[in-house]
Amino acid sequence: MITYLKGTLAESIPNRATIDIGGIGYEVAIPLSTYDTLGAIGGQVKVLTHLHVRETEHSLFGFATEEERDLFRLLINRVSGIGPKLGMAVLSGMAVNQFKANVVNGDVAALSKISGLGKKTAERIVLELKDKVGVAEAWQVSSAENSSPENIAMADAVLGLIALGYKQVEAQKALKAIQGSKDVADGTPDAFIRAALRVLTRG
Repeated sequence: MITYLKGTLAESIPNRATIDIGGIGYEVAIPLSTYDTLGAIGGQVKVLTHLHVRETEHSLFGFATEEERDLFRLLINRVSGIGPKLGMAVLSGMAVNQFKANVVNGDVAALSKISGLGKKTAERIVLELKDKVGVAEAWQVSSAENSSPENIAMADAVLGLIALGYKQVEAQKALKAIQGSKDVADGTPDAFIRAALRVLTRG
């Protein structure tokens, strides 16, 4: 698993970037939102990555933020008929927070305006993310004005664990088990995810 790339930006166009690391150029497919953050050629960059493995090809997808990568993983792993190409189209066509709000509100019309998506795919996204996977509940917690920092961090951790392939019930149970422990003292979503993964891998 390649988690991130950190090196010199050798090339960038709106859907692709090449990062030079020790004389080796790594090509990553990127959404427009990530392209906008890369800066000038020759500068130092860090891109979070997802390695997609198929029989005939290994492809790297790059993202500027954890939120972008988590959403990409949720789409390709949890919504039937959504592959990497459509996942990137979603991130290029709409800001992450706006996408979340549209799913929470069931706004199919807004989602279907994303290039390449269409009404039927938009309906499936809402159905499978909102009703089946249950991520909309966590998104609502994250965006609520009266949510505590800990609740927001735990909601984000639930999403991260779902993106990694765990069921919502499993994720919530593991997070409840480690709530208040010294492992999550810094209160960040990453700390909650790491501690929860230790619980989940122990079975």
